[in-house]
Amino acid sequence: MKVKVLNLDGSAAKGDIELSDDVFGLEPRADILHRVVTWQLEKRRGTARPTRERSEVSRTGKKFGRQKGGGTARHGDRAAPIFIGGGKAHGARKRDFNPSLNKKVRVLGLKMALSAKAKSGLIVVDTLSLTDAKTKALKGNLDKAGWSGKILVIDGDTVDQGFARSARNLPGINVLPAAGANVYDILKHDTLVLTKDAVEKLEARFNG
Repeated sequence: MKVKVLNLDGSAAKGDIELSDDVFGLEPRADILHRVVTWQLEKRRGTARPTRERSEVSRTGKKFGRQKGGGTARHGDRAAPIFIGGGKAHGARKRDFNPSLNKKVRVLGLKMALSAKAKSGLIVVDTLSLTDAKTKALKGNLDKAGWSGKILVIDGDTVDQGFARSARNLPGINVLPAAGANVYDILKHDTLVLTKDAVEKLEARFNG
């Protein structure tokens, strides 16, 4: 699959780039993408903290009142839920969210996410380096290119620092290195922008 390489202002750069059909040419499957996204979001959840119940609090079990004549109920345990410092009745249980997903399914999901964007919403740029690394200059380039909505920009091993600084105050633009590419972030953005280095790293990641 051949794709035109652009500059950040939308103008054509020199040459085209050949995208691997094994990575960018698959037919996306909703069930695979759903499984991977669900797995990702579950992995982000922290452990649900439990409350201590009656058997878990440290309180005396000594009978603290008389059997008769006290005018109150015949309690014999300070850990009862009705007392301050007692256990929680029907409290929250500990839940640890640590789902597993086959590595082959995760790899296939990322390929399908990239393939989905290759059908509509994928842009390949030559480089992210800016002559004037300013937010205003970058916004002018993006407006000139006509890129709007939520944009995910993926670079090579490291993200160009000038571009990252210029983009961090622009709403809707997120930047990642190639190693951080993931299904959820790719799908939730309208446009995916890859540098030539990012394409090379992603293809090498799957071929390796």
